Amino acid sequence: MILGLYTGALLVIIMFCALVAANRVPGLEHHALERNAISYTLFVLSMLIPIVRYFSRPGEMFLSAMIAWLIFVVGFDIAGMVFHNLFDSVRHTPFLALLEGAIVYGVVAVGSWVGGMLFQARRHPIAPRPRKAHHPAHHPQ
Repeated sequence: MILGLYTGALLVIIMFCALVAANRVPGLEHHALERNAISYTLFVLSMLIPIVRYFSRPGEMFLSAMIAWLIFVVGFDIAGMVFHNLFDSVRHTPFLALLEGAIVYGVVAVGSWVGGMLFQARRHPIAPRPRKAHHPAHHPQ
């Protein structure tokens, strides 16, 4: 699941760039709304990469997405050591972020799986099998 490794690295890079821009570049403070909107947009688009790539294969989607999310959570935990009040300001711990990512990606994977089953059922109608004729057993007396 190389895509998960790349996506995780991309999520960490976006997070660190957003944190540095918000905390170490005072010139961007006047454009905080735009800065945050760009950061959120890039982050969400990056989160969608495993979903879009493996949409028809929910198992691979979930595995790739969770690898990416685990890498992000480790980066988030490390960022909390560098930016001391990070967890208080975003009101999330790394464990809570891990749970939220697993829930989001899990729901999307299950939705993709159910959608795939519904699509297959519509393409191949379920026809009842013909019943076998019921013949009473012939017992010798």
